[in-house]
Amino acid sequence: MEYIKELNQSFKKGAVVDVHSGDTVKVHQKIREGAKERVQIFQGLVIRTDRKGSHTSRITVRRIASGIGVEKSFLLHSPLVLKVEVTKRSKVRRKYLSYMRKLTGKSARLQGLDFDRQAVNNIVDHKAEEEEAKLAEETAKIAEAEAAKKAEGDAELEQKAAEVAARHEQA
Repeated sequence: MEYIKELNQSFKKGAVVDVHSGDTVKVHQKIREGAKERVQIFQGLVIRTDRKGSHTSRITVRRIASGIGVEKSFLLHSPLVLKVEVTKRSKVRRKYLSYMRKLTGKSARLQGLDFDRQAVNNIVDHKAEEEEAKLAEETAKIAEAEAAKKAEGDAELEQKAAEVAARHEQA
């Protein structure tokens, strides 16, 4: 049992933003398309929070896209979720805001609360920063290797062009 707890703790991030139901958040998610990776930002209202203390803690974010409600669930400790940024905090008295699905327009507004945005969003995770630094170093090494290969190829082409020019002058 102790081993399972240690294993679960190993998958947790060092620090995660404290998100409540009723918060408007920007979730920065890593998307992989083929060989490319990019960061997609999903901004919306947190309508549900689940298992806050666990390594499987999850938030459900809802937004209106082209007149249609879109909901996404994000595991906060997932390596694909890079950052969660709280942009607005609202006064709600429930944990699960299912009634927000029925509301549209002005009736869907929530009363905002004053909060210290810097203090809430300023989370320092040293482990994640180290991983980002390692990834940056690896990308730099790969770029250097590709540049060296290209330089070698260009040098060979120039040498062949010089040989061809010398043969042409001899003839």
